[in-house]
Amino acid sequence: MNTPMSGGPSDFTTREGLDQRSIFRALFESYPDALLVVDLDGTIVLPNAPAARLLGYGVDELTGMQVDALVPDAIRPHHAALRQGYAHAPRARPMGTQMELAARRKDGSSVMVEIALSPLQDQGLPYVVAAIRDIGAYPRVQQALRRSRYNEHLAQFSRLVVDARDPHTLLGRVPVIASEALHADVAMVFLMESDQQALRIVGGVGNLPGEELESLVAYQPDTMPGLVLSTESPLIIEDYLTEGRFTVPQTYLDAGLRSGMAVPVSDRGHVIGALSVRSRVPRHFGDDEMRFLMALASLLAASLQRVQSEEALNHAQRLESVGQLTGGIAHDFNNLLTVIQGNLQVLEEHPAVAPDAHAQQLLAAAMRATRRGAELTGKLLAFSRRQVLQPTAVEVPRMLEALADMLRRTLDQQIRIQVEVPTDCPPVLADPVQLESALLNIAINARDAMHAGGVLRFRAELCDALPRDLRRELGLPEEDAGHFVSIAISDTGTGMADEVKERALEPFFTTKEPGRGTGLGLSTVYGFVKQSRGAMSIDSELGVGSVITLYIPRACAVPAAADREPDAGAGVPASLRVLMVEDDADVRSILATFLTRLGCELTTAQSGDQALALLDADRPFELLLTDISLGPGMRGTEVAARAQQRFPALAILLMSGFSAELLAADRESPASWELLPKPCTHQELTLAIGRALAAARADAGAASGH
Repeated sequence: MNTPMSGGPSDFTTREGLDQRSIFRALFESYPDALLVVDLDGTIVLPNAPAARLLGYGVDELTGMQVDALVPDAIRPHHAALRQGYAHAPRARPMGTQMELAARRKDGSSVMVEIALSPLQDQGLPYVVAAIRDIGAYPRVQQALRRSRYNEHLAQFSRLVVDARDPHTLLGRVPVIASEALHADVAMVFLMESDQQALRIVGGVGNLPGEELESLVAYQPDTMPGLVLSTESPLIIEDYLTEGRFTVPQTYLDAGLRSGMAVPVSDRGHVIGALSVRSRVPRHFGDDEMRFLMALASLLAASLQRVQSEEALNHAQRLESVGQLTGGIAHDFNNLLTVIQGNLQVLEEHPAVAPDAHAQQLLAAAMRATRRGAELTGKLLAFSRRQVLQPTAVEVPRMLEALADMLRRTLDQQIRIQVEVPTDCPPVLADPVQLESALLNIAINARDAMHAGGVLRFRAELCDALPRDLRRELGLPEEDAGHFVSIAISDTGTGMADEVKERALEPFFTTKEPGRGTGLGLSTVYGFVKQSRGAMSIDSELGVGSVITLYIPRACAVPAAADREPDAGAGVPASLRVLMVEDDADVRSILATFLTRLGCELTTAQSGDQALALLDADRPFELLLTDISLGPGMRGTEVAARAQQRFPALAILLMSGFSAELLAADRESPASWELLPKPCTHQELTLAIGRALAAARADAGAASGH
């Protein structure tokens, strides 16, 4: 009985006497691609051995099987319809020109294939030969599949970046993705410490002995991550056994590692860490793997930058909230202090109290309390950067020497004070009073940290380059880094733990015992430095000490504080005609007492509208004293502008207990308008009136050409 592929003897004998049947069988079995001979009903009548290997069946299992069983379930109905259509018009053609083809193996898995169909009807046989080729074995296909896998892992991490807000989640996930995608045995993330001297392993899988998470690794260029950071370039190690660019740790070799790869992690153009993978297979990583790892590192850097930006924004919003709260409280609180302080001054001079020594002691204590209240409010305003500063050129050597002399007389003799300032140190542009207060605040904190004595050192010098993080914080390019003077205050005290250092600038945070501090010391220093367009850094280590460095802009052609002219026109002429506008009755009353004692002819108003109605052209006022905030209606600055428009020679003195109002008035008002913060003493009011009158006279002289 003949098989379906058989024919007569003459059909299988060549002229040389060779058996064509034997030749066919040999060709069919030795052909490298899978071959299936299928009848028109879709039954496999003859498979070759490569087909059995490709599809995971035995030859006998394939024989008699429906070819539709080799098609994935999802496209089986569609395939049956295509096969039936082909049976009606068979022709030699490739399959899959419009779609990717996959064959279903015995174990249920799929393999990507190319299929070519060849009908045997021309030979009188009702069969079709299907030639099936595993295209996954093609180098280009393997590369495409590999890249597709890498892209899928990148997309997975991108989705995580969008959803995750915790940087620790991202740092923990990156090495997992790198390991899975690259089939690596070890994957790690290193980030540079703030001192730029060490790397910290912040995430990893397959860690080697001695490489624990959160451990520090010395930043050495002769290590794999160190070489990546120093060259700022990716690195591929084909075989650790022959690597000569850096020292290969013995632990790598003991663990059987043979190849590795590392890429830099960059933030705004600066390398901040490295991402590395290692394998026990030599030459395991190539260009495609490097591109994938660099893309993963870029996503990680972008996510860390976003988290950092969000934290900075949240911090700024908290500062703004505290500032707004502080400003609102300060306005009312300073009005109360103005009333309290003013009445205490009146009482001090009252005939019934002046000779009473005990009463004078009580009044002095109350006055000190009001001053402390004003200072506390000032510290809050300094933290929120809403204080009024008067920047000028300050000679740093002179200030530090004077401060050191004062501290030597007041601090414990066990504390040695040193000053290191070069003679050519340039002056800085800052408010001298606030700068001295900031340095004193830091010195007092240093004293409290040196219970058994130690060394307190002041060091100042022209700064060649700001630290990278501070330069980014200020938004300065590299070439502007030399426009600052660094003033460093160091101590040999107890130092700060990392968690304390992170919160050191928060308002009201303190490690001192209750009643020993407000927690506003460093926060007010920070606020002053930022308002002065400078920066501040803290470097501290437990048991070693702390270094707090202020970076203050250097002064350029600004007169020094010691060279400023004294306040002009301190005296108040007799019978000075004053219009005072103040909506708070108690404040209005105490200021009226002060002005009456100065011999002024005083007229008072509770609102801006009332004040403008009181202006008299026949006998004009010489001074307008007005609070900026007057409740409902127009503000004091508007009242002053309208009044001076009608009477250009009118002197203007603005008051406010809210420093933000004074800051705005200082920016937007004419230079001749004088500003007076509340609370104010009798003497401060007198001096401010004298300056306002002098400024008005100077303006009038300039207008007349004299």
